[in-house]
Amino acid sequence: MDLRKIKKLIDLLEESNLAEIEIKEGEESVRLSRIPQGGLAVTTPAAALEVRPAAPAPQAPAMPMQSPVEAATGGTPKAGSELPPGHVVRAPMVGTFYAAPGPDKPPFVTVGQTVKAGDTLGIIEAMKMFNPIEADVGGTVVAILCENAQPVEFDQPLLVIG
Repeated sequence: MDLRKIKKLIDLLEESNLAEIEIKEGEESVRLSRIPQGGLAVTTPAAALEVRPAAPAPQAPAMPMQSPVEAATGGTPKAGSELPPGHVVRAPMVGTFYAAPGPDKPPFVTVGQTVKAGDTLGIIEAMKMFNPIEADVGGTVVAILCENAQPVEFDQPLLVIG
Protein backbone atom coordinates (compact mmCIF):
# COMPACT_ATOMS: atom_id res chain seq x y z
CA MET A 1 0.00 0.00 0.00
CA ASP A 2 1.25 3.45 -0.92
CA LEU A 3 2.53 5.68 1.89
CA ARG A 4 0.47 8.60 0.49
CA LYS A 5 -2.72 6.56 0.96
CA ILE A 6 -1.75 5.81 4.56
CA LYS A 7 -1.13 9.51 5.21
CA LYS A 8 -4.57 10.34 3.76
CA LEU A 9 -6.10 7.70 6.04
CA ILE A 10 -4.34 9.26 9.04
CA ASP A 11 -5.72 12.69 8.05
CA LEU A 12 -9.22 11.20 7.67
CA LEU A 13 -8.99 9.62 11.13
CA GLU A 14 -7.72 12.87 12.72
CA GLU A 15 -10.48 14.96 11.10
CA SER A 16 -13.27 12.60 12.16
CA ASN A 17 -14.48 11.35 15.51
CA LEU A 18 -13.83 7.75 14.47
CA ALA A 19 -11.85 5.52 16.79
CA GLU A 20 -10.60 3.12 14.13
CA ILE A 21 -10.28 2.66 10.35
CA GLU A 22 -9.34 -0.59 8.61
CA ILE A 23 -8.79 -0.78 4.84
CA LYS A 24 -8.08 -3.95 2.85
CA GLU A 25 -6.74 -3.94 -0.71
CA GLY A 26 -6.24 -7.47 -1.93
CA GLU A 27 -3.87 -9.18 0.49
CA GLU A 28 -2.65 -5.91 2.04
CA SER A 29 -4.45 -4.27 4.93
CA VAL A 30 -3.95 -1.17 7.05
CA ARG A 31 -5.58 -0.58 10.40
CA LEU A 32 -5.48 2.84 12.09
CA SER A 33 -6.80 3.33 15.57
CA ARG A 34 -6.59 6.01 18.20
CA ILE A 35 -4.53 5.11 21.23
CA PRO A 36 -5.15 6.54 24.73
CA GLN A 37 -2.06 8.76 24.71
CA GLY A 38 -3.52 10.73 21.81
CA GLY A 39 -1.32 9.33 19.03
CA LEU A 40 -2.09 7.01 16.15
CA ALA A 41 -1.00 3.41 15.66
CA VAL A 42 -0.61 2.10 12.10
CA THR A 43 -0.13 -1.61 11.49
CA THR A 44 0.50 -3.44 8.25
CA PRO A 45 1.31 -7.11 7.68
CA ALA A 46 4.99 -6.32 7.03
CA ALA A 47 5.72 -3.86 9.83
CA ALA A 48 4.17 -1.76 12.58
CA LEU A 49 4.55 2.01 12.76
CA GLU A 50 3.49 4.06 15.73
CA VAL A 51 3.21 7.84 15.65
CA ARG A 52 2.97 9.71 18.95
CA PRO A 53 3.07 13.42 19.80
CA ALA A 54 6.35 14.70 21.27
CA ALA A 55 4.73 15.68 24.57
CA PRO A 56 2.29 13.34 26.29
CA ALA A 57 -1.25 14.50 25.61
CA PRO A 58 -3.72 14.72 28.48
CA GLN A 59 -5.77 11.56 28.59
CA ALA A 60 -9.44 12.21 27.92
CA PRO A 61 -12.04 9.66 28.99
CA ALA A 62 -13.04 7.48 26.07
CA MET A 63 -16.58 7.90 24.76
CA PRO A 64 -18.33 4.56 24.87
CA MET A 65 -19.81 3.91 21.42
CA GLN A 66 -22.31 1.13 20.97
CA SER A 67 -23.49 1.65 17.40
CA PRO A 68 -22.42 3.17 14.07
CA VAL A 69 -24.98 5.95 14.56
CA GLU A 70 -23.36 6.89 17.85
CA ALA A 71 -19.90 6.78 16.28
CA ALA A 72 -20.95 9.00 13.39
CA THR A 73 -22.89 11.53 15.43
CA GLY A 74 -20.84 11.42 18.62
CA GLY A 75 -23.73 10.56 20.91
CA THR A 76 -26.61 8.29 21.57
CA PRO A 77 -29.62 8.33 19.29
CA LYS A 78 -32.78 9.94 20.63
CA ALA A 79 -35.36 7.72 22.27
CA GLY A 80 -37.90 6.44 19.80
CA SER A 81 -35.49 6.55 16.85
CA GLU A 82 -36.46 3.05 15.71
CA LEU A 83 -36.18 2.45 12.00
CA PRO A 84 -39.45 2.52 10.06
CA PRO A 85 -40.50 -0.76 8.47
CA GLY A 86 -39.00 -1.48 5.07
CA HIS A 87 -35.68 -2.23 3.41
CA VAL A 88 -32.82 -0.35 5.10
CA VAL A 89 -30.07 0.96 2.80
CA ARG A 90 -26.83 1.04 4.80
CA ALA A 91 -23.53 2.83 4.23
CA PRO A 92 -21.04 0.49 2.53
CA MET A 93 -18.08 2.53 3.82
CA VAL A 94 -16.94 5.31 6.11
CA GLY A 95 -17.12 8.77 4.56
CA THR A 96 -19.29 11.83 4.07
CA PHE A 97 -22.84 11.37 2.76
CA TYR A 98 -24.15 13.77 0.13
CA ALA A 99 -27.85 13.75 -0.76
CA ALA A 100 -27.37 15.80 -3.96
CA PRO A 101 -24.82 15.80 -6.80
CA GLY A 102 -23.82 19.37 -5.93
CA PRO A 103 -24.62 22.14 -3.42
CA ASP A 104 -26.90 23.94 -5.89
CA LYS A 105 -28.53 20.76 -7.26
CA PRO A 106 -31.75 19.07 -6.07
CA PRO A 107 -31.39 15.91 -3.95
CA PHE A 108 -31.21 12.51 -5.64
CA VAL A 109 -34.32 11.32 -3.76
CA THR A 110 -36.93 12.71 -1.40
CA VAL A 111 -39.29 11.05 1.06
CA GLY A 112 -42.28 9.66 -0.80
CA GLN A 113 -40.42 9.33 -4.11
CA THR A 114 -40.63 6.01 -5.95
CA VAL A 115 -37.27 4.44 -6.84
CA LYS A 116 -36.30 1.33 -8.71
CA ALA A 117 -33.29 -0.94 -8.23
CA GLY A 118 -30.16 0.76 -9.53
CA ASP A 119 -31.33 4.35 -8.94
CA THR A 120 -28.77 6.61 -7.23
CA LEU A 121 -29.87 7.50 -3.69
CA GLY A 122 -26.85 9.55 -2.64
CA ILE A 123 -23.06 9.73 -2.72
CA ILE A 124 -20.45 8.87 -0.09
CA GLU A 125 -17.15 10.68 -0.40
CA ALA A 126 -14.20 8.72 0.95
CA MET A 127 -10.58 9.73 0.37
CA LYS A 128 -11.54 12.27 -2.34
CA MET A 129 -13.48 9.62 -4.28
CA PHE A 130 -17.24 9.92 -4.80
CA ASN A 131 -19.05 6.58 -4.54
CA PRO A 132 -22.69 6.41 -5.65
CA ILE A 133 -25.12 4.64 -3.33
CA GLU A 134 -27.66 2.78 -5.43
CA ALA A 135 -31.00 1.28 -4.48
CA ASP A 136 -30.81 -2.50 -4.38
CA VAL A 137 -34.62 -2.81 -4.29
CA GLY A 138 -37.47 -0.85 -5.80
CA GLY A 139 -40.15 0.92 -3.79
CA THR A 140 -41.00 4.21 -2.12
CA VAL A 141 -38.49 6.16 0.00
CA VAL A 142 -40.02 6.01 3.49
CA ALA A 143 -37.27 7.83 5.41
CA ILE A 144 -33.94 9.55 4.85
CA LEU A 145 -31.95 8.94 8.03
CA CYS A 146 -28.95 11.23 7.57
CA GLU A 147 -28.45 14.82 6.54
CA ASN A 148 -26.49 16.18 3.62
CA ALA A 149 -22.71 16.45 4.22
CA GLN A 150 -22.96 14.33 7.39
CA PRO A 151 -20.12 11.91 8.22
CA VAL A 152 -21.31 8.31 8.15
CA GLU A 153 -19.92 5.10 9.59
CA PHE A 154 -19.75 1.71 7.91
CA ASP A 155 -23.14 -0.08 8.04
CA GLN A 156 -24.96 3.05 9.29
CA PRO A 157 -28.60 3.18 8.09
CA LEU A 158 -28.97 5.87 5.40
CA LEU A 159 -32.47 5.42 3.95
CA VAL A 160 -35.49 3.17 4.28
CA ILE A 161 -37.33 1.97 1.17
CA GLY A 162 -40.81 0.56 1.68
